[in-house]
Amino acid sequence: MPVIRLDGVEVVLRGRRVLHSVTGGFEAGSLTAIVGANGAGKSTLLKAVMGLVPLACGDIELAVERQRIAYLAQQSGIERSFPLSVLDCVLLGFWPRVSLWRRVGREQRERALEALAGVGLADVAERPVGALSAGQFQRMLFVRVQLQDAGIILLDEPFNAVDARTTDELLEIVARWHGEGRTVAAVLHDHAQVRAHFPSTLLLAQAPVAWGDTDAVLCAENLRRAGNQTRAWDARAA
Repeated sequence: MPVIRLDGVEVVLRGRRVLHSVTGGFEAGSLTAIVGANGAGKSTLLKAVMGLVPLACGDIELAVERQRIAYLAQQSGIERSFPLSVLDCVLLGFWPRVSLWRRVGREQRERALEALAGVGLADVAERPVGALSAGQFQRMLFVRVQLQDAGIILLDEPFNAVDARTTDELLEIVARWHGEGRTVAAVLHDHAQVRAHFPSTLLLAQAPVAWGDTDAVLCAENLRRAGNQTRAWDARAA
């Protein structure tokens, strides 16, 4: 059963149609890569699911309330100069389940420190987030997602600008989430990585080109169609 169902979703931003006729669903417990050329609407799709951009038409149905979805935006969209420690940043993962009028307790702090240690960040817990390398920063954000304990996890280019070792470590975390029965969808660019780790794929070119088993979706014919479709949309927008 889909935990995210899209029906004729269309998004228009600054007068340009970014998504068109997106219909389909992310099944419960699925692990899906969202791929396509730059400007294909991949990040916009996640933002639409999270209610961060308005729909021009169509509908999105969710099996849970939006605040129960863990959403990891692109690093470029996150302010790193804000004076926040690594520990305080990951503790934000508890907020959906902690009342605004309650403080995070000792048990939650201990869980956060344990989770940071699990990704090799125990020694930087008190440092400002701006002092972290790109790889450390992304591992920190994965810990925050982990602490949210969400059944649905949306990741926007989670391995962008991080080294191969960090990518492998983060892929192990994604695999663990999938093994726990969580629904995970990630915007990605590396097709070899997608084929190796993601059983399902949505190929976007403003509208879906194919959606299903990764090997079937990422065939040469579908990739050719996606390129042609993207060029056609770009020509219409010009």
